[in-house]
Parts: sequence; structure tokens; C-alpha cells
Amino acid sequence: MVTTMDDRRAATAEQVIAAIAGDDARLREDQATAVAALCEPSARVLVVQATGWGKSAVYWAATAIRRSEGAGPTLVVSPLLSLMRDQVAAAGQGGLRAATLNSSNIDAWSSIEAELAAGEIDVLLVSPERLANPGFGRRVLDRLAGQIGLLVIDEAHAVSDWGHDFRPDYRRVSDVLRQLNPETPVLATTATANARVTDDVAHQLGASTLVLRGPLARSSLQLAVVDALSPLERFAWVVDQLPDLPGSGIVYALTVSDAKRLTAALQAAHGDAVPVAAYTGDLESAERERLEDALRDNRLKALVATSALGMGYDKPDLGFVVHVGSPPSPVSYYQQVGRAGRGIDHATVVLLPSNADAGVWDYFATATIPDPDQVERLLAGLKGYGPDEPASVPALEAETGLRRGRVELMLKQLAVDGAVDRVDRGWVRTGTDWTFNSEHYDGIIATRRREADIMRAYTRGERCLMQLLQESLDDPSAQPCGRCSVCLGSLPAPLRGAPSAETTRTVSALLRGETHELAPRKMWPGGAYGSRGRIGAGELAEPGRAVIYADAPEWRDVVRAVFARDAPAPDELKAAAVQVLSRWRQSWSARPEVVVSLPAAGFPVLTRDVADHLATVGRLERADLTVAGAPGTDLGSGEEAAFWRDAIRPDADCLHQVGGRVVLLVADASSSLWPVTVAAAQLRAAEATAVLPLLLHRRP
Repeated sequence: MVTTMDDRRAATAEQVIAAIAGDDARLREDQATAVAALCEPSARVLVVQATGWGKSAVYWAATAIRRSEGAGPTLVVSPLLSLMRDQVAAAGQGGLRAATLNSSNIDAWSSIEAELAAGEIDVLLVSPERLANPGFGRRVLDRLAGQIGLLVIDEAHAVSDWGHDFRPDYRRVSDVLRQLNPETPVLATTATANARVTDDVAHQLGASTLVLRGPLARSSLQLAVVDALSPLERFAWVVDQLPDLPGSGIVYALTVSDAKRLTAALQAAHGDAVPVAAYTGDLESAERERLEDALRDNRLKALVATSALGMGYDKPDLGFVVHVGSPPSPVSYYQQVGRAGRGIDHATVVLLPSNADAGVWDYFATATIPDPDQVERLLAGLKGYGPDEPASVPALEAETGLRRGRVELMLKQLAVDGAVDRVDRGWVRTGTDWTFNSEHYDGIIATRRREADIMRAYTRGERCLMQLLQESLDDPSAQPCGRCSVCLGSLPAPLRGAPSAETTRTVSALLRGETHELAPRKMWPGGAYGSRGRIGAGELAEPGRAVIYADAPEWRDVVRAVFARDAPAPDELKAAAVQVLSRWRQSWSARPEVVVSLPAAGFPVLTRDVADHLATVGRLERADLTVAGAPGTDLGSGEEAAFWRDAIRPDADCLHQVGGRVVLLVADASSSLWPVTVAAAQLRAAEATAVLPLLLHRRP
């Protein structure tokens, strides 16, 4: 394989790099080697280099050279809209015309596709999900077949199901590879691939793949672990420390709920003096772009984000990254902290771990592994559908009783295995048999659990933090960094080991005073439940409230104690329920007249005790619903709703008491809200004029 460029190609490459990165910028040795290789037919190159090394410079230079020599446009498969926006801008600086087709610019698709067909676009960036779209394949990929000048697979670790961020749609890249002109060069890039992932991706690209792997240490990052904090103290630590952290940065949280609630705590404590905003996957793309730009322009001190802000976000002067909770993998952690210190000499990176993180790790270890029984149910549900009438995801949800998110994931996995295919209006079976490769998936779970063990070692500070991250990525150059909290033997200034007691109390009071609305379910699920469609006005619950929402840090110790055994409620929980009602009453359509208890999670003593207390304080009547049995695990919506329909048993006295009255329905805990939904329908059928649900714990 050719690894050097002639003078003409070298001049073109240097011109592009200088335009993008400055007059003094030059290609590194490995960058030049990769560009030279990609100028030759049939090249396969995998670049594994640290974040900020300049992997995108390789494909800009290679694109400029190939386009100058008459090759077709470059197709870049890229995972996030933020990366696409940055790349389009970078291409323009280098004199290249780049465009993207994604969900945020649908109105521009037709004009972009016309320009692409006319040869006016040098680089097209698309997401892996767009590759999987049949319409895109027919309109764009089929038209480009044999004409793509260079294929780039960015964040290529996601192609491998051994990687920390495997995405089934990324496997669609293999379809593009098969359609390529055999002489089209292919570049794959990532900063987060260990040896096993590197070997897997290289194997998928082809036997002659050139792998360029460099050292992964980041000299600009000063890593630190602040241990022995409770979940609530972690929030308070961020409130105390954020004003003193250098520049602007990112505070990562493990859940959407934590990101939003930590943002609220920071805004209450600092207001406009330390501006922050929450960034999660449920934001519209336009709002994401607005927040990304605000952080990039230093109009925000920090974004409090989930992993939705990760690969592709580029802010060279990002001064800090703080994790409130440890990611389940050292590889994903390395990828996220790599946002910081890309264009500055020093950035602060802090991890605030807790024993509470282990539950999140256990979930991620198995969340994407297909369940054989569920797959067989899904395949059986597809039997009645064909090319003329494909199955939609909602239809399959009703047909199988599986949750919609689970159906979508398994369909993508089955498509990777060739057992199903996505067509214009849904999904069909292909006729290819599917078998569960238990050995393969057992290996994946074992790998993820080993990675969790590495993160435990990281949080315990067993050795140099940067060295441990490098070793987790099989970097042979790993060695002590001399500047992390382990190497120094203490936290670097100005970091402190604990928040003030006053801040902790203030944050707790603030969070306990939040309002958590329960939006009522409005559709019956069909499937095993039978009824399907909109819940009638005469069956519907009113919008409700939750006392404790998800894994709220300010309630963690209380939740652990209360739901360890069925016993009367502690005074602080009963007082909190009264406070919720006090705030809620301003929006009641009518004041409750009778309190009805529902032990949905199997805690009748707890639930009745809270209901009795509320009835006494509010001078209300009392009634109870009983529950026969307990639902199974991982039920689909139809199955769970059917269980509650049969299990909730209002006695004659209860039915008599609720007739013509407004009901306050007190339930212990639920994540799906199906027990509340079904109980409300039964109470409305008994002529209750309204049902106001109060849930003690809305589980994640």
C-alpha cells in the first residue's frame, strides 16, 4: 500500500489543512500516511487516535485530492448532528462543499440531492439511521452506487458490538461496502477502540486494512476522583465548585432526570451569575444546536448533559468535564472526557462516583442483548405481514405485547442478522432463520462487566488514572501521568473533597420542593388487554403528582428504607405528601372527598398509612383497593394492563364510597403507571366524578 504522496498531492493536502487549522498547520506523519494510502484504489484504512489528534483532517485532505483528480463525492457516516454541523463548517473553511441530510433539514433534502446528482457537493454527511432508511437508499445510495469517491466511517467503534457504543444501524455500512465500486477507498476513524474492537472493525473492512494506532494519553487533562460522596452530596459538590472550575465545560449525569434536577439546583443557587442549561436526548434538534452554540460561545458556564452530548461536539477550549456518576465503561468515559482540553494546555476532569452507579451499570450490561423468547414472539408477530402490507412498530407492539422501544431495538438487531428487512412502510421477514448466539452474547456481557470492574478500580484510585484509561484501550504506551489525583496523592487545587453542609441542606430542600407531574396515560394498549385506542373521557385519570421521582438523590436513603419492607411510612414521607397536596390544590378541578389506597408495588401497610394520614389532615373519607398477586417482569404494555385489570379488586364498600365523589388515589410505586390508569378507569366506572393520582414513588 502506498504511504507517501507526490508533491502535487502533498501541496493540495497542506493547502486544505492550512485553511482549516491555520497557516502553520501541517499534517502529522500518520495523517500524511493515511491520506497517501486513501489516494490509492481499494485502500482500507483504520485510524485509532486520541480525541483532538485530527482524524477529520485526514478525510478533508483525501477528499480534496481525490476530487481534484475527478473522483466522486465523499460519503461520511457520522453519529451525531453536532458533529455534522461542525464538519460542514470545517469543510467550507477548507474550500470543500459539504452538506448533510438529517431530521433537522428535511426541507432542504430535495435541493441537496439535486446538487449531489449534479456533482456540486464534495462531501455528504449522513447518520447510520439514515443509511437504514429505504427511501434514502433508493433515492441517494442507489444513485451514488459506483460513484462514491471515498467512504468514511466516523466513530467506527460503533460498528462493533464489542464496542462501548454499538448501534445496530451502523451495521448498514456493510450494505454500502457491498455496493461500492471495489476501487473506492474506505477510511474508519475512532478514538475509543481497544485491541478487540480494532481487530473486529479491521476485519469488517477487509484483510488488507492499514491500522494506524497512536498513543492515547492526553497531556492537557488533569484527572481527579472525588470519592465517598452520597448522591445528594454530589449535587451539592457541583453547586459549590462550579463557579471555580476553569472556563466553561460539561457536567455529565447518568440519567435525564438527574440532568434536569441538577440544572434546577444550580440555577436556584447561582442564577444568571453562573448560567447553565440541561442538555438531554429529548430536546428538539434546534434547541440542541442553540445550547451547543451557547456553550461554544461561552455564554453558558456549563451544559448539564446526558451522553446525548458526546461524540462530535467540538469546543477546543472546553475547560472542564465533571461526571456526576460513573459511566459503565472506561472506554465511554475516555470518549466523554476527551471533549475537554483539545485546544488548551490544561483542563480539569472530575469523577464523582457513588455506589448507586452500580445499578445503572448492570442495566447497560444487558440492555441491548436480545431475549430469545421475545425475538421468537416478534418473528411470530411478523408472519402475517408481507411486502404489500409490512408491519409497523405500533402494530408489532400490539401483536406481541412487547414494549415499543424493545420492538424497535430487536428489529434493528434482526436486520443486522438478515432475519428481517425494513421496507418503505414497515418491516417484513426475509425467510432467513434466526438463532441466538449465546456464546457471543455471553462474551459481550462478560466484557461489559469487566469494564465495570475497571471503572471500580478507577474510582478507588488503584493506580494512575490516565494510565488505567490507556490500558483499558490496550495502549502500549500507557504510563503514569504524574498529574492526576492519584499521582499527586491529593485533589489538585481548587477542588475540594466535600460540599458544605449548608449547601447540602439547601439542595435537599430545593429538590424535595419540586413538583413532579404525572401525565395520565391516554391510550389503551391492545394486545392481551383487548381494548385498544383512546381512553374515554369517562375512564381517564386527571393529571397526577409524584412525591419522589425516579432515583432522586435527596430521597435515596428514604426510598431504600421504606421499600425494604412493608411498614408504616416515616413522618418525613407523610409530611412531603401533604406538601405536594398543598401545592397541587391550586390546580385541582375539584377538591378530593375520599382517599383510596392502591398497593401497586405490594406495600399495603405503607400505602394505607399515608392514605390515612392524608384523610386525617384533609378531613376526607377513606377506602381501599386490594391487589391479587404481582405482575411478572418485563411485561409488554398489553400484558401489564391486562394483569392490573384482573388483579385490582374494589370491594362493595369502596365502590359505594366513590360514587359521585372526587377521589384522591394514593399508590405506593410504579414505573409504567398502568396500575394507576386501570384503577382510575375502575373507579370512574363506579361513578367517581374525578380521580387524582398521588404516587409515592415514580420509579425509573
